[in-house]
Amino acid sequence: MPTQSIPYIYTRLSTAFGPQHWWPADSPFEVVLGAVLTQNTRWENVRMALDNLRGAGVLVPGAMASLEEAELQALIRPAGFFRQKSATLRRVLDVLVGEYGGSLEMFLAGETPTVRARLLNIKGVGPETADSILLYAGTHPIFVIDAYTRRICSRIGVCAPKAPYAELQHMFMHALPEDVQLYNEYHALLVELAKCCCTKNKPQCNACPLEDMCRQLHIPPFA
Repeated sequence: MPTQSIPYIYTRLSTAFGPQHWWPADSPFEVVLGAVLTQNTRWENVRMALDNLRGAGVLVPGAMASLEEAELQALIRPAGFFRQKSATLRRVLDVLVGEYGGSLEMFLAGETPTVRARLLNIKGVGPETADSILLYAGTHPIFVIDAYTRRICSRIGVCAPKAPYAELQHMFMHALPEDVQLYNEYHALLVELAKCCCTKNKPQCNACPLEDMCRQLHIPPFA
């Protein structure tokens, strides 16, 4: 399936699901935290961790940076891998607070490649996490690729199942106008499709607005 179909897929999903108004966070700083905490876990678990942080009154960089390690780990425990994620958050905070005075605006200011390199230089922050922060917290025009995107695109023939992150991201950004809101909505629509229809196991193909695209390729929708 040619990459020219990428805009068409967006139209189909937007018609089916409507505006998503995503990312699910109350502030840009929560987006940063959520992007780290959502690694290898469900958003429902991340929400519990964020609620713990909110209840403790530490949903601002300076207050969170002042927490003892054991305190931070206990608060984010519902998100899983809490020791690893606590260490990553601590490194993010070290840069955000130590080098930028806690100003997320300053931390995310600059040309997109420069800020992306800044984020990727932090141990524990990979491309998906960095790009989520760039798009949703920093309004940088960059398309986020996650497991949902790769699953859907491989099933309908846009990419190989193990296509590299950068290759798939380039395909989307080459096929679409450079538009923060469009990238935001498209990624959110793919997440919605993956959750409601194109699940990892036992996908609900009959309810999928892209079902015919799978069948046109003569490949099983659940491949």
